[in-house]
Amino acid sequence: MEERDYRMLAMLIYLISFFTAFIGPLLIWLLKKDDSDFIDHHGREYFNFLISITVYFIISGILVLLVIGIFLLIALSIAAFIFTIIAAVKAYDGEYYRFPFIFRIL
Repeated sequence: MEERDYRMLAMLIYLISFFTAFIGPLLIWLLKKDDSDFIDHHGREYFNFLISITVYFIISGILVLLVIGIFLLIALSIAAFIFTIIAAVKAYDGEYYRFPFIFRIL
């Protein structure tokens, strides 16, 4: 595969997450991570982002009882959408993007 193809697959990890948050990106990452360090990096970044954003949503959901959680949920939703678009563009440009404010577990 060409480098352009790897960039396209890395971008697809992020874009397909709008339709299948877990299965689509997981399939791309698992099938191609051994072929390209670039895809491996973006797959790890996406799943670290997914884990982190899930934790943030759970905490915000609990804080809904204190009303502030409603605003946090709205802000998190907007931030998750924007960061995913930025990551997709950076992946297509061939950059090793790292999400801010996430746990590095994988």
